[in-house]
Amino acid sequence: MVETAAVVAFGANVGDRQQTILRAADELAATPGISGLRLSPLMESVALTPDGPSTEEPGYINAVALLQTTLTARELLEAGWAIENRHGRTRGAQWAPRTLDIDVIAYGNLILAEPDLVIPHPQAHLRTFVLQPWCELDPDAYLPGVGRVADLLARLYSNLSLGASS
Repeated sequence: MVETAAVVAFGANVGDRQQTILRAADELAATPGISGLRLSPLMESVALTPDGPSTEEPGYINAVALLQTTLTARELLEAGWAIENRHGRTRGAQWAPRTLDIDVIAYGNLILAEPDLVIPHPQAHLRTFVLQPWCELDPDAYLPGVGRVADLLARLYSNLSLGASS
């Protein structure tokens, strides 16, 4: 079977966020068809809401994993959903606090748009909490159809500093 490189992001802002992410990464690494999972350092980020970043909501712990898989992109997504469910994830409002969120960010060079699976993840290029840990794991990473991860991250940080000075 052919292995494909994939990027998966983890986030949690309810419960023991750090332990949840670490356990979820271990569970994903133990999933048949997944090998070589490397987890980024954990980072904290402010919660995002429909109105933008919010310090009123509990903050997130985030991480990114690079892995090799013989699973299809859909099977990888479903493996993530199963792990979320085991950790008490309930699906309600899109921006609601959650025990665990696992997103497929990239899957090889695949570009895909289905109702419940878009690859690369449509918001990845706008999220420092995805790009920063990804870049720490792979400084030469590339987000298919979008650009080099380090360049995307630099652009976000530049926009943040410009916004702060205006």
